Formats: sequence, structure tokens, C-alpha cells
Amino acid sequence: MSVSSSATATVGPRSVALIGPYGSGKSSLFEALLAAAGSPLRRTVDPRNRSMSTELRLGHCTFLGDPWSIVDCPGSVEFVYETSSALAAVDLAVIVCEPSPDRLSTLPLLMRALEERGIPHLVFVNKIDMLTTDPADLEAALQAHSKFPIALRQIPIREGDHVTGYVDVVRACAYRYGGASNPEPAELPAGLRATEEHALAHLTEVLADQDDELLEKVLEDVEPTRDELYSHLRKDQATGTIVEVLVGSAVHGHGILRLWKALRHDVPPARKSAERHGVAAGDQPLLQIFKTVQAGKLAFGRVWRGVLHDGATLGSTRVSGISRIVAGEQIRIADAEAGELVAIGRLDGVPTGAVLGASGAESLPFPEPPPPVFALAIATKDRKDDVKLSAALHKLLEEDPALAVEHNVETGETVLHGQGEIHLNFALDRLATIYNLAVAATTPKTPYKETIKKVVTQHSRLKRQTGGHGQFADVKLEIAPRARGEGFAFTDKIVGGAVPKQYIPAVHDAAEDAMQKGPFGYPVVDVAVTLLDGTFHTVDSSDMAFKTATRMGVTEALSKAEPVLLEPIDHVTATVPNSFTAATQRLLSGRRGQILGYSERPGWPGWDEVEALVPAAELHDLIMELRSDTMGLGSYRRHFDHLAEARGAVAEKLAH
Repeated sequence: MSVSSSATATVGPRSVALIGPYGSGKSSLFEALLAAAGSPLRRTVDPRNRSMSTELRLGHCTFLGDPWSIVDCPGSVEFVYETSSALAAVDLAVIVCEPSPDRLSTLPLLMRALEERGIPHLVFVNKIDMLTTDPADLEAALQAHSKFPIALRQIPIREGDHVTGYVDVVRACAYRYGGASNPEPAELPAGLRATEEHALAHLTEVLADQDDELLEKVLEDVEPTRDELYSHLRKDQATGTIVEVLVGSAVHGHGILRLWKALRHDVPPARKSAERHGVAAGDQPLLQIFKTVQAGKLAFGRVWRGVLHDGATLGSTRVSGISRIVAGEQIRIADAEAGELVAIGRLDGVPTGAVLGASGAESLPFPEPPPPVFALAIATKDRKDDVKLSAALHKLLEEDPALAVEHNVETGETVLHGQGEIHLNFALDRLATIYNLAVAATTPKTPYKETIKKVVTQHSRLKRQTGGHGQFADVKLEIAPRARGEGFAFTDKIVGGAVPKQYIPAVHDAAEDAMQKGPFGYPVVDVAVTLLDGTFHTVDSSDMAFKTATRMGVTEALSKAEPVLLEPIDHVTATVPNSFTAATQRLLSGRRGQILGYSERPGWPGWDEVEALVPAAELHDLIMELRSDTMGLGSYRRHFDHLAEARGAVAEKLAH
């Protein structure tokens, strides 16, 4: 059970991803699986490969002759794209959860993602020593979140307040957890015999629902053999039509070998996963990058087809420095087979999700980043670092497509968007530690606007004598409000050459330029300016003089025309389980939102979409409260809808 390059593989390289809620013990399970396969993580591993809820980890080992790649995915909901990217590369997912139904809140999102993408998965109930509920209640709670039948493979044996072992449902045998990882056979407790028989009957029915031949046997009261049940379990688990459930405790090493055996028998071979992804058959190597790390110095990729040789050129990209990560250390290898997840040296300009093939570009499915729900305005503490910041942000976006950068022209800010405060703080930490950039982060400014409510006629004259040619311009302007969204308009009503034609473009430009900053300090929108009349001087008039006179006149007129503040209103669609619909409506209303209604989320029974019009100024930390109110399940998307007049305390605060 040790890592060995000479070990004979019976199936070929396979891979699994460990996913689950934060605190479920995925990292402990990752380490326990590697240790049981003879590749324990050394405690002196690179800090970039340490156990964190915010970082994806890759490890390699060999179990009973089969090579494996294991991915430990982040547990925080803010790093869901990291998990989605890893799921695009593996053969099966292991959902790690705790034994309390109350701790399964985020499982619906994970289950749904796996089901929609057709990824085979099983459940490992970790920390089984903390079980306080009836296993049947736990099974029912899991089934409530799963589209496919739950197949309970083990029944915990509880003695007093402690779980001391388990009953294998198919074998009808009991095992006691010992000091070593390998459990010891034990006598089946009499009190669990009926429970085991019921669980076996249920499991048989679940399998019979997937196979007509087995169903016929069940209907004829013919008891299937143990080998037949294992055969059906293997087939149905590999195709993703059932979800097996195993139990254990990663910290204590309980259930790890049993999980390994289940993976060895039930994880589909790499070629089946390639077919699921639509990878064309052939010998030409095909590689897909599912994660870029260490500022682009390292990439994790899946070999979908062929043999990838170190130094090979795929398209225009040379692939070198292929490694496996064994016991936390990178081990260089000469080549990698189809089905392996490998670490690769610097791939400049190759982003997460990219597909590299020897015969040119091929298209493979890869998840789209979720819409951003949180933002911070960022700026370097030393202006000399601005160019360096731009390059570093470009690298960050290559590593993590769930980040986005916007250079907001209206506010003059560089805004970093992401999936939450933890997500963005992690990105800022990388800017500091990897790129040596000191960055200040603040709440982004809201792009307020101004407009007017009254028509005003304004006369403006510029007359200056400075020796030699002077400056002279005289304009009569009308400033009038326009309907919302109609923008700026300029009209020339000059007759008889009161203002020569060559100066009228200068009046137009100056009037439009004066809209950049209104009485309250914000851009002015939806205003019409009409040049009604004026006078000029044959010597002292110029474009500059008419621009100055116009700007003076427009500025004065705006302050007289009942200026009002406008705030951006966004259309918000919050997605939540329907048990939280009312609370979500109250949340949005409390942020000055106008509720438009709610409806069932298409294709998501038990989920609603709540729509509302909400001031953009109220949305900065909405995701935090929404997740808090919905046990981490809620999310939202937004887009600009319209500008509306700011009223009450908000308007008073902004106007002063």
C-alpha cells in the first residue's frame, strides 16, 4: 500500500475529489487516505500545500497497485468555484459530512451540482464517533437532499455514548474499531440484526429499481447473492444512479480502509469519465488545466487522453516539469497516463480551464464562474506600484476566474469583485505575500448622479481685458430636464448670426463638459441645453471665451434648476430554499428594496427566486447577511435597472 512506480495497476490511474461543508473534516480525511496508502503527509510540507479551507490540495498515492490522485477541495462556500473546477477533472466525488442532520445545510448545493453535471458520488459520514441520532434519521436527511437513492452500506454500532464499530450491510458482519486502522471482526449485536436485515432489504430494492433482472428476482422472492449485490453496487455507483453511504472517523483512522476498498471497486475507470466529458478517442495527448497556483509557477491538470511526456509541445505550448505530489513533495516524472491529475511547471499565459492538445485546440466542458456578490475598491499604498498592481491582478484572474476586476470610470476606482469577504481578503493576502504589493481596500463608492427638475434661462457673459486681445463671449442658455435615461442633448436656436457658427461647437462641448460635476459634486444626467441667443466681438471672441462663458452659465443654471440626487437601483434576484423566502423578502425590504415578487426556481423543487429593486448602495454586504439568514445556501445576482431620485435621510446625507 505504498507509493511505488513499479506497482502494477489493475485499472489505471483514477481520481477522486473530497468535497463538503467547512468543518466536515475533509482535510483530515485527505491526510488519512494518503496515510493508509503509505504516503503520509510530512509535517514540514510547503505552507502553500497546508490544510486550509481556502486552498485546493492535490496528493498522489498507490493503493493495492492502483495509482490515485486525490483532491482536497475548499469547504468555504466562497471558494465554490475551486470545487467546481476540481470536479470537472475527477472520476468521482466523495461528499464528506458530519453525522448530525443539522450539519447538512449546504449539502443541497453540492448534491445539485454533482447531479446536474452527471458526476458519480458517494457520501462519507465523518466523525461518526460523534453520532447522536438514529442512523435512519441521518439516512432520511441525506435522502432529502439527493435526487438519486441513498444506499446505506454500514450501520454504526453504538455502545452507550460511543460508536465502537459498524455492521457491513451486504456481508451482515460486524466489525469493531480497534487501535489500528484495520477493524476487527466482531459478533453482530442482537439488537441490530433486525436493523441490518431491513437495511439490506432496502438496499436490494434500491438496486432492483435500477435493473429489471434483479427486480424480477426480488419479485419472485429469490434472494440475490452477495456477489450479485456487489456487482450491481459497482455498476450503479459508477454510473451515478445511486449514492453509497459509508461511515468512519478520519481523525481516528476508522473506516478509512473500508472507504479505500469502496473507491477501488466503485470509482469508474478514467476512460468512462473521458466519454462522459465528450473526449474523442485516440492516442494524441490532451490536457486540461483545472487550477493555476503559485502565481502561475505551477498548474494542476487532467490528462484526458494519451500519454503526456515531459517536454512535449501541445499546440504552441511546451509542457515541462511534470510532477506528482507525494507526501507533500513534488516528484518529477517522465510521463503521465490518461486519467492522471498532475502538477506542471510554469505555463505562462495558460489560464484555468484551458485545454491543450497536440493537434490544436479542442473544446471540453468547464464550469463558468459564478456571478460576483462582493466587491472592494483597491489602491496601492505607493502610486509607483500601480503598473505592478495591474500585472499582478492579471495573474490573479488567470489563477482564479471567480475574481473579476473593474476599472470604474465614474468613480475612478479599481474594483475587485468576488464571492465574499474571505475570498477577496485571500486575494489581497496573495497580492501582499506573492507579489509584494501593499494594497489598501475600501468599500466601493456608489456612482450617484444628479439631474434637475426645473427649466431655467441663464444669461452668461465673459468680458476680460488683459492688454492686447481680450476675451469676450455672451450666451443666453436654457437648461431643461429630460425624461430619465434620455441623456444629454444640445440644441442651437441662434438666428441672424448672433453667435457665429464657428463658436457653436465650443458652446456644445462646454455645456456637455459642465455636466461632469453638478452642485452636489456628481455627474449630471438627462438635461437639455439650448443656445437661445448671444453676442460676440470680432476681435476678442474665441472658442475658449465661449467655452468659459458657457461653463459659467451652465454651472449657475444647474444650481437654480432644483437639482436632485439620483441613486442607481439594481434588479436583484435572490435564490433561496423556500423555507427562507419570507426572511429574504424582509431582508431586501429592510435595505430599501421594492419587492417585485417570487416564484419557484426553474428545475429546483423547493427553491424560490425572490426579485426586488434595491438601491445599489445597500448591496455591499448583502451576501453576508443573506448567507447568515439562509444557513449558507442563499445567493443572488444583480444588474443595473434604473436611476431613481434619492430621498429622505439618504439624500440629505449626500447633499451635505
